[in-house]
Amino acid sequence: MPPFDTRIFQKQCKSLAKAGYDVVLVAPHVRDEIVEGVRIRAVPKPKGRVERLTRTALLVYKAALEENAELYHVQNELELLFWAQLLRIRGSKAVYDMHENLLKSIPTKSWINPLFRPFVVFACMVLERLLMHEIPVIYAEHSYKKDYLWVAKHITVLNMPLTSQLQRIKETKYLTPTLGYIGGVTPERGSIITLEALSILKEKGYHVNWDCIGPADKIHQKELFEIIDRYKLKGVQFRGYLLPAEGWRIIARCHIGLALLKPIPNYYESYPTKLFEYMTLGLPVIVSDFPLYRGIVEKEQCGICVNPESPEEIARAVQWLLDNPDEAESMGKRGRNATLEKYNWEREQSKLLDFYQSLLEN
Repeated sequence: MPPFDTRIFQKQCKSLAKAGYDVVLVAPHVRDEIVEGVRIRAVPKPKGRVERLTRTALLVYKAALEENAELYHVQNELELLFWAQLLRIRGSKAVYDMHENLLKSIPTKSWINPLFRPFVVFACMVLERLLMHEIPVIYAEHSYKKDYLWVAKHITVLNMPLTSQLQRIKETKYLTPTLGYIGGVTPERGSIITLEALSILKEKGYHVNWDCIGPADKIHQKELFEIIDRYKLKGVQFRGYLLPAEGWRIIARCHIGLALLKPIPNYYESYPTKLFEYMTLGLPVIVSDFPLYRGIVEKEQCGICVNPESPEEIARAVQWLLDNPDEAESMGKRGRNATLEKYNWEREQSKLLDFYQSLLEN
């Protein structure tokens, strides 16, 4: 878990600190320090997945125990749920923050052998039921609740953007039309289909660049560069992981924001935070034609919904926005206004603070 994760640090920890709580974030980091009112208590960074699941999790638990906190806020890691349950049994109060639906995310985990995934899902389902016993839950999506009807105390705090930060970003647009993407770089999140759409646009005489921000494993990077060479594409930049503030500035220079997630369970019913970040930055969006996404994009008239598995449809959407710059600009303005009014962390944080107060009073 990166210590300065957007949801954990930038949103939750800072909101709680500003509300007057003494907030300590226990996480792998290089040193102990205080950042923007939040005390970071560092544990050594793990050298691999096995160490993260064992030694690092134990060190996080021991450090947290030493803090003798009134409330322990445990993030979305199954191995940490074990320690959260120990804290509860010892008499401490704990709350579990569910960033993603673990059971629905397993089919997309490349490091789990496809043959073993059904068994992993079953094992995790049993473990979750045991380890979440009597622990209140903070859901990051409304859709999670229906899979956890047995959880008695819960609240949904959507992972909306920090509009107060994003609206301060003022960048000059690139001279060449540029698509922007920020997030994990995988085929399931639209990496390959975007390159195929760029190839179609190139054949039609459109010169469109792509600024892609986010981590990708080495095997997939190699695959992407092979596709770029095959189609002889120009202007594609893979920038890797960047701190959010740096990534947002680059996205602000782009002309269209992409959220082309494939129709798999954990994406289909979950809002992509990047959608709302693009909207706040004033970009018209091209997103997967899922009912959840369509409910935002069509209502706010801020972009185009497409089949995320059709490069032709994606290319047509890009072409339309480039051929209709005035309407594209209006879409961007409508999206920005919508996030400033409705879809923002500033509204969501009040739910978090009220839930904290209710847990501490009981």
